[in-house]
Amino acid sequence: MKTYLIDKYGDQSAVRAAEMPDPEPGADEVLVKVHAASVNPLDVKIRDGDFKLILPYRLPLVLGNDLAGVVVRVGSAVTGFAVGDEVYARPDKDRIGTFAELIAVHQNDLAHKPATLTMAEAASLPLVALTSWQALVERAQVQPGQKVLIHAGSGGVGTIALQLARHLGAHVATTASAANADLVKELGADVVIDYRTQDFEEHLDGYDVVLDTQGGKTLEKSLRVLKPGGKVISIAGPPDADLARELGTNPVLRQVMNGLSFRTRRHAKRRGVTYSFLFMKADGEQLRAITRLVDAGKIRPVVDRVFPFEQTREAMEYAEKGRAKAGKVVIAMA
Repeated sequence: MKTYLIDKYGDQSAVRAAEMPDPEPGADEVLVKVHAASVNPLDVKIRDGDFKLILPYRLPLVLGNDLAGVVVRVGSAVTGFAVGDEVYARPDKDRIGTFAELIAVHQNDLAHKPATLTMAEAASLPLVALTSWQALVERAQVQPGQKVLIHAGSGGVGTIALQLARHLGAHVATTASAANADLVKELGADVVIDYRTQDFEEHLDGYDVVLDTQGGKTLEKSLRVLKPGGKVISIAGPPDADLARELGTNPVLRQVMNGLSFRTRRHAKRRGVTYSFLFMKADGEQLRAITRLVDAGKIRPVVDRVFPFEQTREAMEYAEKGRAKAGKVVIAMA
């Protein structure tokens, strides 16, 4: 099969097209012919080796964390999926590789594709939709009437998180450029802060939840817009010991990761709020819940551009350099 992979960690020059053996699905796995995949910041971080200490992949490594496609074979223990089914998934962190013509996915990580979406639209959703769900539903447990701030509302995670927060009944604020103000309002934002001309910290206060997608100074300021008891959930800030435990890292690495977030957690504690880092996990059951919301018209994907499979490197570069105006960059197979 054709793939895009890395032989070593590095920059964009490390990504190359290559032929690899077709995967053989295990008893609990489903072999999927990939029709579309999408590009995520996670792909770039994995390519660069940013997670090599906590995600020790064996190289060469096929990249890619989202897919939509058709089932071509099922393992002997698979239930709920059959040859010909249209499916989508974010494979488990240990089984990535969607920039390929075929991939074997554990049945627990798979869901039937929303009937209302094209393959390209469906491929844009799993990672960002699961991230939004696990942040807002699972961890923050957002309730109607709560105030939620979602940073970068026109980004991949932001476009979905805005819609989910609105569905949950929250009052939603977001940061975005003036050019994308109408889009994020349409997706669910009640308040839009133009990050180029306004400081969100000066305009927002008393928030219950912040979904931080930026880290750095944005994360520091986010702690200050929360009311006592509020929560910052970050996908871009420093990792914490809870993540280390989830990943099963050794005690030394766990201590290191705890140290990385010490300053942020201390600031949060002083303000009577909490900080946690979210590294989303594959979850077919949650993806099925998201499918129901999509087919009910509660959530829609936002796709910026679709590249052909042969331009996978260009698609990654386009996304990495921030050229997307809103939503996700997708790669479509022939």
